[in-house]
Amino acid sequence: MTDTPTQLFIGGAWLDAADGATMPVDDPATGEILCRIADAGPKDARLAEEAAVQAQEEWARTAPRARSEILRRAYEIILERTDELAHLMTAEMGKPLAEARGEVAYAAEFFRWFSEEAVRIDGGAGILPDGRNRMLLSRRPVGPCLLITPWNFPLAMGTRKIGPAIAAGCTMVLKPAPQTPLSSLALAAILQEAGLPDGVLNVVTTSRAGEVCEPLLRGGRIRKLSFTGSTNVGRLLLAQSAEAVVRTSMELGGNAPFIVFEDADLGKAVDGAMLAKMRNMGEACTAANRFFVHHSVAEEFGRRLAERMGALVVGPGTRDGVDVGPLIDRTGRGKVEALVADAVERGARVLVGGRTPEGPGCFYPPTVLTDVSPGSRLMDTEIFGPVAAILTFGDEDEVIRRANDTPWGLVGYVFTEGLDRALRVSERLEVGMVGLNTGLVSNPAAPFGGVKQSGLGREGGRVGIDEFLEYQYLAMPVR
Repeated sequence: MTDTPTQLFIGGAWLDAADGATMPVDDPATGEILCRIADAGPKDARLAEEAAVQAQEEWARTAPRARSEILRRAYEIILERTDELAHLMTAEMGKPLAEARGEVAYAAEFFRWFSEEAVRIDGGAGILPDGRNRMLLSRRPVGPCLLITPWNFPLAMGTRKIGPAIAAGCTMVLKPAPQTPLSSLALAAILQEAGLPDGVLNVVTTSRAGEVCEPLLRGGRIRKLSFTGSTNVGRLLLAQSAEAVVRTSMELGGNAPFIVFEDADLGKAVDGAMLAKMRNMGEACTAANRFFVHHSVAEEFGRRLAERMGALVVGPGTRDGVDVGPLIDRTGRGKVEALVADAVERGARVLVGGRTPEGPGCFYPPTVLTDVSPGSRLMDTEIFGPVAAILTFGDEDEVIRRANDTPWGLVGYVFTEGLDRALRVSERLEVGMVGLNTGLVSNPAAPFGGVKQSGLGREGGRVGIDEFLEYQYLAMPVR
């Protein structure tokens, strides 16, 4: 912890907040304060914005190969420091070290991917249909960006946004979640070491998000907002972005259905359920939220899932053999407790878990509920915890209707051995991504994002860089 930056990163310099304010970073496994860091205010936000604006023109002219090589160097540094970054991540947000190491590798891969995309930004040329003009198309950076990242994947959500922005030639102001700022500050230091010019990336850590972000969005110099977080906050940011017509991309909440048909391989289905539910203690927008299991296999599926969930070891993420770390804070745990209590009051049976352990930290046990009422609050609320709620269904049309009966549409999971059914159901689900006989869909090489109130735009994949580029059309007379 002693080598981790704790100041704001603005214009290539490490600075205290202008008003001297600091905020604590807590360890969710113990409730103890890990350290105090700079708590930015509006003046710091304006300074970061100015640094990004001043750096934009020169950075946009930087050769694509030079941008690519910076990302590649940063990718290599991240991998070299896997253990250091994993311990930092576990300390500030709780996930077990093995999972944190996996996130470090996932985060680094975004830099490698976009290092390769940086040199593939293309345009076009041709004669227009009337034969009078030539058309030249070029693509150029959208301009200074505001990037807002969540706490649940503190390193990977940073690289998923920073990578394409650097590749496209955009400068940035990054505001990480106040619960997990240390990973973002460490990432800024790595990029500085990799040769990123001063002012291209600026990091403002703050507990005063509204005071910091709203003036930037309304001011007209920030031209792009990329946000990952809740749908409610996303709506607010969209309204604030409208005044200056800021281009936006949003990765918002999810309410993922997990559908198990009667012909599913139950071994695969349970394995997939463990991945889709328990990645990051269930604190993921892609987490399976509603388990729809055909009535003919529901009892067996529930029994197997409860056995697997009940065997998981809960404890501090730094401890050997731990599978499930703490939830992010007491507010997050309180939400999970309330959702489980509501479901039980409405008739749900607890197959395993369901009781908050005594002692320090924000721990909650892996929990499986069955006989869940469709009216339970956890059916239309993103749980963000290690709770699997099982409902039964009878036929395909019924389960698709129920799966789509939500304002969210990020991801869905389908388990069946029938090819026709697999394709048919996947096409009818109102989601941006489908996991077919798998519980893991995230990959830097694939476009990540949802439909309906789960967001706008895509991150990752070949289209991920498009969010940071504009087209310019040039007409030239044919002579």
